[in-house]
Amino acid sequence: MRTPKVALLGMILESNRFARPAGEDDFRSLTWLEGDELLAEARATTPSLASEFAAFVHAMDVTGPWQPVPCTLAASHPAGPVERRVFEMVRGEIIDRLRRDGPFDAVYICNHGAMVAEHSHDPDGDLMAAVRTVVGPEPIIVTTLDLHANVSFKMVEACDLIVGYRTNPHVDMMERGEEAAFSLRRCLFDDKRPQIALKRPPIVPSSVTLLTAEAPYGELIDFGQRRQAELGGAVLNVSVFGNFVFADTPDNGLSVVVTAREDQVIAESLASEIADRAWSIREKFLRTLTPVDEAVRLATEPKRAPVIFSDAGDNPGGGGSGRTTELLAALHSAGARNVYFGSFFDPDLAAEAHQIGAGASFTAVFNRNAGSAVWEKWDHRFEVPAKVLSLHDGNVVGERGMTKGRKLHLGPCAALDLGGVRAVVISDRAQTADPVFFHMLGLDVGGAQCVVVKSRGHFRAGFDKWFESEQVHEIDTAGLTSPVLERWPFKFIPRPSFPLDPDTVWKDRSHN
Repeated sequence: MRTPKVALLGMILESNRFARPAGEDDFRSLTWLEGDELLAEARATTPSLASEFAAFVHAMDVTGPWQPVPCTLAASHPAGPVERRVFEMVRGEIIDRLRRDGPFDAVYICNHGAMVAEHSHDPDGDLMAAVRTVVGPEPIIVTTLDLHANVSFKMVEACDLIVGYRTNPHVDMMERGEEAAFSLRRCLFDDKRPQIALKRPPIVPSSVTLLTAEAPYGELIDFGQRRQAELGGAVLNVSVFGNFVFADTPDNGLSVVVTAREDQVIAESLASEIADRAWSIREKFLRTLTPVDEAVRLATEPKRAPVIFSDAGDNPGGGGSGRTTELLAALHSAGARNVYFGSFFDPDLAAEAHQIGAGASFTAVFNRNAGSAVWEKWDHRFEVPAKVLSLHDGNVVGERGMTKGRKLHLGPCAALDLGGVRAVVISDRAQTADPVFFHMLGLDVGGAQCVVVKSRGHFRAGFDKWFESEQVHEIDTAGLTSPVLERWPFKFIPRPSFPLDPDTVWKDRSHN
């Protein structure tokens, strides 16, 4: 077989419909790489781009000769709908490169799968369809997606293989990138066309119910993997996507995607089997959060085991602003001691701390410009006496969990002593899923009695060294990622859907 020519590209964004739009600066601040620069970064020892992309490239490198054609990879931290101009710019760069450098044997697309645009509910599908139109029907198109993807039929029609994460917290991105590469090699060698089936029961779970170490979601993923193994080589991949409810699109909902080696009937049958199983356990996709006053009581309770709190309503990893003060102010007001709070997104406050220097005391003003049009209603101003404990430039490598081994650029950072609470302030909005956010500033996670993180669930993999599951509490705070779904004015999610509509009936289980 001749050396395969493979195009490499992607546009990564998880869109929260209720957050501010994602502009060009949001992508350029995280990842916007083209051509040779993209390939070089993917092959770097500690790449800054998506782990699955780097893993795909590495796996292709070590499994035989190939001709990579790097196009464009753009990625943003979670935000609102991508601006139309930005989406069309990225898509245009990709399409121009594909037209110029084709024909191809295959295409690898690295997307998240829950992107929304100002002009489209399904820009992921729009991009994939455009790629298919340009490269034609023959090349194998493989894509990797986050397990919070909202999978559309347009995506399925454009792609030959869809590989989704299996872990939440996400710690298997490298394995999924490798799987995509190995499967692509197999498809090219076999000269067989994979067949994809998509089944989508009317279930729209919130993210806090989608942990994969426990039921119900973990049970569904494990079941799918067992059934794939039982079918031998007939099935290339089984992916169960939980959806990202805040995207609020007509494609929202738990989705089962099965890619068979060549038999569409096998793909359809297994996808239906898993979807039926999901529907039968739908009541398990419910979770009760800890009220703020109960969290304060726990934090101030003497002689208890250390605890970690998720500031669930303000998760930057789901589009949260990273600057709500509700829980921070409550803990400070109650006189909580030995609390680490991370991480608060406030470039102005971080810059002031760097200007006055470590050891200086001052009045820290969180959200000093709160109230302007670009601020969320939950981003309240909070003034408190503070001392600058330590400073850092924010250039670090992740230690544990989903960002282990990945370069992070958090901008100027500071640790502030607010009395009994020590707060980490960062200059690039990111969820605190890794202990490096504290350790870079000299704060020992193991020495805290209470750790608060602005993260929904990925912190569990980063902080499990110190906190067992019974020490983890998801706090019912306000913000752009509050998982109490009845609080949100969803407009586009298919209705009825469980649990938004508790009496939902799946009338035709064979219908998607």
